[in-house]
Amino acid sequence: MAASAGAPKDLIGFLDYYFVNKAPFQIPQAGREWLVQFGPWIVIVLLVLSLPAVLLLLGIGSTWPPFGVSGYRWGYAQPYGWSYTNAHWLWLIGLVVPFALLALSLPGLFARKMSGWRLAFYAEVISLIAGVAMLDVVSALIGALVWFYVLFQIRPLYK
Repeated sequence: MAASAGAPKDLIGFLDYYFVNKAPFQIPQAGREWLVQFGPWIVIVLLVLSLPAVLLLLGIGSTWPPFGVSGYRWGYAQPYGWSYTNAHWLWLIGLVVPFALLALSLPGLFARKMSGWRLAFYAEVISLIAGVAMLDVVSALIGALVWFYVLFQIRPLYK
């Protein structure tokens, strides 16, 4: 039986098919080399800029615990039970987990290893899922399209 000429069934193959093979515009090779060379430094800058938000979400540096226990924070009861809404937890997951994955991907990105690229890819997938779950669909999709395009354009430079 002949193989179909359509997009592959796995996620990375599917996205590679559309962001590289079917993309109307390709980043020039010099641009790809520049992104691979300076991309890890750009990631470091983005991590430093998002560090205050991560620390705020984790409650580090504040005078109250970050996670309420049965609606109580330091002895005072919340009027409606829980001290945080579900959106807080989604925001926490959508910011802290990609932050950690990007930080873990830095050694691989500097060494041009595929493991670093995969961690950066998974960080963007989790950001997309969290953004859609928080009903921030338009900006989550636009951000994911831009980052996936860049990630898949530079993917062949990682071994």
